[in-house]
Amino acid sequence: MTVMESVSARTDTCASAPKPHPRPEGQDNYTISEVVAYSGLTAHTLRWYERIGLMPHVDRSHTGQRRFSNSDLDWLAFVGKLRLTGMPVADMVRYAELVREGDRTFTERQELLEATRRDVRTRIAELQGTLAVLDHKIDFYGGARVTAPETERV
Repeated sequence: MTVMESVSARTDTCASAPKPHPRPEGQDNYTISEVVAYSGLTAHTLRWYERIGLMPHVDRSHTGQRRFSNSDLDWLAFVGKLRLTGMPVADMVRYAELVREGDRTFTERQELLEATRRDVRTRIAELQGTLAVLDHKIDFYGGARVTAPETERV
C-alpha cells in the first residue's frame, strides 16, 4: 500500500496540483530505475525517503525489488514541491505521518502547510528586494557605458 492509497481520495491527493510528470500510458508499476528517470531523484534518495518514512509502504515484487505506482510518483512530485519551499525534512516526514493518520489530521496538516506558505512568502519578499538591488546595479552599469562615468555606491 502506498502513502496516497492509505487515505481516502478526498483527503490529500494532488488532484488540483500541476500536471504530473508524463508516464507511459496505462502503466502503474515502476522499477526504481524508472522512477529515477521520471523524477530526477537518485536511487539513493528514493531509498532514503523510504527509510525515513517519507515514502513508506513501497510495494515489492516477489523478488524483493521495489515497485512504485502512479500514486507514489504523484507523492514524490508533491514532496519535490515541499523541498522547493525549503520545508525541513523532519516537517515533510511529519506531514507524511499525518497523511497516513487520516482525516482527523486535516487541521494539523493545514497548519503545517500554512506555516510553510508564510515562510515562502517571506523568502519571496526578500528575493524581490534583492532583485530590485540587482536591477538597480544593472541599470547603473548600462547607463555608465552611455554617459560619463560615475562613482559607484555600494
